[in-house]
Amino acid sequence: MITPDASDTRARLLAAYDTQLRTDAETPSAIDVTLLGPLRLVTFMGGRGFITYQDLGNRDAEAITRLVPEALSHFTSDPEITRVEWKTRGHDYAPGLHDALVENGFIPDEPESIMIGEAAALAVDVVLPKGVTLRQVSEGADVRAMSAMQDEVFGEPVSEDEANALIRRLSADDGMELWVGEVGGEIVTAGRLEPVEGSDFAGIWGGATRTEWRGQGIYRALTAARARSAIAKGKTFIHSDSTDYSRPILERSGFLAVSTTTPYLWKR
Repeated sequence: MITPDASDTRARLLAAYDTQLRTDAETPSAIDVTLLGPLRLVTFMGGRGFITYQDLGNRDAEAITRLVPEALSHFTSDPEITRVEWKTRGHDYAPGLHDALVENGFIPDEPESIMIGEAAALAVDVVLPKGVTLRQVSEGADVRAMSAMQDEVFGEPVSEDEANALIRRLSADDGMELWVGEVGGEIVTAGRLEPVEGSDFAGIWGGATRTEWRGQGIYRALTAARARSAIAKGKTFIHSDSTDYSRPILERSGFLAVSTTTPYLWKR
């Protein structure tokens, strides 16, 4: 099991993250990807733009300041795009990026920890509270109920666009799995598993648990179910961008925070 003081292990995992995950593997559901220098300008269904990159090629602040409005103009020229996320990582060399993003109307969201660890460390038996059951879902009604619950937990308006995007991805059969925990037919926790083709990784995303059900092992059990599925698909490592709620769960299983990620959001 990975130990928190293993700096060499942290460096190895971060290198694997940068090499294996910051490519097309990061955006499997993209409907368009345009390259602009080091940037990947990605369009998703539902009017969502996304900007990511493996690194910024040691560009100085002046070059980065020019790059930001060029990237944004790619999306503002398309009236269908209503929001854009620029995904930053704390370990990148990116002088002047924060100021350039803010000057161009991007607003920083809360930073999250990039967590990586062994899938086997998560695939443990967890005793669920009485009446709680876990299952994988794929039917439209279940997906919409799951998506609505996640929106509510995250304090967002319930979005049909997000649910429709998940349903389209399931129909594409790209390996994504949706998992939920229920009590009396009500979804109280949920999350995605995204095996990354051609890599050692699977990602766990979208983890959300209703407030009254937190601290009872439900999310940990959901994570264990996804880890077992990842192992069955031949994946060795799990990665996740974790909030302060989910990070301790992963740390108790020996996961390491290898860096941070902060999304910067622009809305039309």
